Amino acid sequence: MLAVETRHVSRRYGKVHAVQDLNLSIPKGSLFGLIGPNGAGKTTTLRMLAGLLAPSSGEILIGGEPVGKDGGELQRRIGYMPDFYGVYEDMVVWEYLDFFARCHGLASDRRKQVVDELLDLVDLGEKRDAYVQTLSRGMRQRLCLAHALVHEPEVLLLDEPASGLDPRARVEMRELLRELGAMGKTIVLSSHILVELAELCDSIAIIEKGKVVTSGLLSEIRSRAQLAKRIRMRLLTPVADALRVLQATPGVVVSNAPGEGSPDEANGVLEFEFSGNDEAAAELLETLIAQKVRLVTFEEVPTGLEELFLQLTQGEVV
Repeated sequence: MLAVETRHVSRRYGKVHAVQDLNLSIPKGSLFGLIGPNGAGKTTTLRMLAGLLAPSSGEILIGGEPVGKDGGELQRRIGYMPDFYGVYEDMVVWEYLDFFARCHGLASDRRKQVVDELLDLVDLGEKRDAYVQTLSRGMRQRLCLAHALVHEPEVLLLDEPASGLDPRARVEMRELLRELGAMGKTIVLSSHILVELAELCDSIAIIEKGKVVTSGLLSEIRSRAQLAKRIRMRLLTPVADALRVLQATPGVVVSNAPGEGSPDEANGVLEFEFSGNDEAAAELLETLIAQKVRLVTFEEVPTGLEELFLQLTQGEVV
């Protein structure tokens, strides 16, 4: 079942097309990443999914229901965390969450339970009586995530949730999102930190100039991109012996071969690009062994999300 679906969604500001003919299919329970350079339309897309912006054309469905049918009811099924989240600094942490629980109409006994559960979830239990203004940036981000969860939404929309966080706070946020995914939440997030998206997301959409360049499972996108394989070997024999075999093999490109005395040369590590299929890679391995090249490992290096992004877009910096 699809948690979120967009059908030919566009959003115009005068003559400017922020989003054009957007078609997304996001399965229930998935961690879905939106990737694109600044101005690509990611934030506009999330705001339309949250019901804060109306599409100029097209249709958005949450759980199979059109957003325009009953905006208030459908928005209760969505939690939205923008890239900049204002907070009431003169409230203590538990009051802040209790206030928004009241806004969502939670009964008194249920409010206390939800606030306690959320503080435990985002690891702010020890800060429940602290004023919001005393929290660090990472703690505020976690508090704002708890705010987005206070009405127990099915779908979470997160715009740059790790923006401006230090490395430790980014790790904490990543682990929290994994935990929410394990709880069955559907999470749609945008981020400029492509490494973290690759670690978190099972599916992505790459957006450029308001249009989807490609979308789907990461493995499927890598396959469609038809990037050359990158293979890494660790050798017991000299690197030069393996190089002689590789240089005589069609489809092999060895770049930055380890120089004499380099750490990679000392460790017997060699990487190369190979345009052949899996059968050709197996034949290459057989040839290396037949030529008495002693191998410890022979493995394909997964294509990084940065490489995919640069391959499939115009190379703009995110």
